[in-house]
Amino acid sequence: MGVRLVDVTDPAEIAALVPHVHRLFLMVANGAALGWATPPPQPEVRDLLTGVVEGAATGEAALLVALASGDDIPGVDAPKPLPDGSVLAGLGYWRRYTRQTHRPHADLERVAVAEAFQGRGIGRALTEGLVASARKAGIEVLTLDARGDNERALALYRTLGFNEYGRLVDFVAVGHLRYDKVFYALDLRRPWPRL
Repeated sequence: MGVRLVDVTDPAEIAALVPHVHRLFLMVANGAALGWATPPPQPEVRDLLTGVVEGAATGEAALLVALASGDDIPGVDAPKPLPDGSVLAGLGYWRRYTRQTHRPHADLERVAVAEAFQGRGIGRALTEGLVASARKAGIEVLTLDARGDNERALALYRTLGFNEYGRLVDFVAVGHLRYDKVFYALDLRRPWPRL
């Protein structure tokens, strides 16, 4: 019953998540702006999740998944259930910068919500959860970049206090199409207005 957010910190959970996250990332084939021109293969998804979860063990990263169960699982085109009967509604993660001069900061690299769950506030809940997690981890500035045509995501980030600090015009290439790459930052050294 409902959608719950779960921090993934146990490497043993990765194997069960990989096929579900892979299925989520198939949205890229329909034009979803997730950082790939074509959907990543399962081994790449496994490596990505492994790196984030390993970083979570040392405060270098955080992986947050949104799991739906009960009446919140849509009947049409519902994602395949996980072993506990829930389905992956979305995910997001941040990683601390590795460069020594940037260590106090982190990058929110992806927030993705399954098509069947979009428009229900899950992207907002994931982003708010990741911001809170970064704040708790002592991150000073949380950055992100997004494709310029992803106006729903950009609007969400603005409502959460992220500020645009740069834009590369026609930088993102997807086949013959070109999109702006937009940079946002949220200074976590200041109190979050939403709290």
